[in-house]
Amino acid sequence: MIKQRITADNREFFDPVRRKWVPATPEEEVRQQFIQFLLTVKKIPASHLSVEREIIMNGLSRRYDLVVFDEEGKPWMVVECKAPHVKLTQEVMEQAGRYNKTLRAPIIGITNGKENRFFSVDFNTEKITIL
Repeated sequence: MIKQRITADNREFFDPVRRKWVPATPEEEVRQQFIQFLLTVKKIPASHLSVEREIIMNGLSRRYDLVVFDEEGKPWMVVECKAPHVKLTQEVMEQAGRYNKTLRAPIIGITNGKENRFFSVDFNTEKITIL
């Protein structure tokens, strides 16, 4: 369950990974629901999750939504979260793929809270397989 509060200005969610209150946007709600799924259902420790961190791609600063790290601290899954009204198009997949060129996680996920799509990546052959 997502912990939330109402302030004088807006509604906020508590992000257990970043350990801070964040504005309750539709995209953030999807991200927090997925984080809760990873923490409670998949039992992935919060220490293995990274949320909205900066990476440099081709000299440009970008921010990924969510990265799950394996036991060795290597990126295992990159997840791009979109608001529920945003369709999971090829463009959304390509956005996650661009982040993954730097991160090199074997799994890419995209979600809008209503639909989830996951893909495995073989970096030797550059083959992407739908999971």
